[in-house]
Amino acid sequence: MAAMSLVQYYRVALVDKLEQPPERIGECLAPAARRILKKLNLLEGMEAQFTSSTDKTHLVHTGTRSYWGSEQPYVTDHLRNPDGFGWHLNRQVFESYLRQSAEQRGVKCLWGLKLHESSYDDPLWQLTLQPENKEAGEDASHIQSRFVIDASGRQSYFARRMGVEREHHDKLISCWATLADVEGNKMARISADKLGWWYSASLPHNRRVLALQTDSDLIDRSVIRDPFEFIELAKTNRAMAEVLNNSFAEITFEGSVAANSSRLKQVCGPRWAALGDAAISFDPLSSQGMFNAMAGALQLSELMHQLDVVQSKDKSRMQEFQDLYTQQTNRIWSHYLSHKKFFYGEERRWKDAAFWKRRHS
Repeated sequence: MAAMSLVQYYRVALVDKLEQPPERIGECLAPAARRILKKLNLLEGMEAQFTSSTDKTHLVHTGTRSYWGSEQPYVTDHLRNPDGFGWHLNRQVFESYLRQSAEQRGVKCLWGLKLHESSYDDPLWQLTLQPENKEAGEDASHIQSRFVIDASGRQSYFARRMGVEREHHDKLISCWATLADVEGNKMARISADKLGWWYSASLPHNRRVLALQTDSDLIDRSVIRDPFEFIELAKTNRAMAEVLNNSFAEITFEGSVAANSSRLKQVCGPRWAALGDAAISFDPLSSQGMFNAMAGALQLSELMHQLDVVQSKDKSRMQEFQDLYTQQTNRIWSHYLSHKKFFYGEERRWKDAAFWKRRHS
């Protein structure tokens, strides 16, 4: 999305080590994301993709049913949301759509290449790229660029190679599985637990995700390696036991991924900036990871164009950009921490359990 925003003004190259987007866990996209898609002229194509699919490439996200702070569910729906409903995305299809749109708009797309080396000689970055699956005889590619955006996710690969450290604020991981979706109610579910909290939502193709969020040091590793033990643990949570029903035979355990709150100590520098999870990554309880990345792409692009940091050689202008982008990112991070503290503070049933004590302190 940053590439599509910037290609109106500059020559843009988009580098991804993956030849094709992989299958990923389905993810809820907030209704407000429609504004961003519309601004980039992507909404119409997205909706056409949805309505033309016989098996519903994406699903309507009507709302969330939460068991949080009480055994009684609390429903948050999008019926009166001025932006309409959100989506349960087929991530692979969504990312393929964005790639195709970027190519059609003139972005030079380099798939299957990864950053090997980078060096800075003001005003240019020298980037050396190599094939992800390098074979004998394959040569490296070289790019000169006046600006680099690091959108490499939590790994913040470009920034890390420059020695920028990452702050980790907790040890949260997400352990997840997929199963057949036999639920009549397609709302997403969130259910607090002594060990952390559970999440379940419908996926395209009549599948459903089931995920446990807990701290990495609080769970026996055998539980997140053994599908049977994982499902038995899920059944101890009433809301998840209802979801499971008789679907155990069709469950696929997918593994675990980092889900902690973290951020770069430095989110930008001379002619570079980190974006999305590369800059700041959110606890999935916020349901704002993808939306923040999308909104951040537009904000970063607008700031770069407004100050013309790509073409300008004025160092004071570059410093102004760094100050403004850092302030912008710090404000988002501050609001996020405030909301995170509030919502975790709403659950007090296991206040003496390690997971909750850490979040209440």
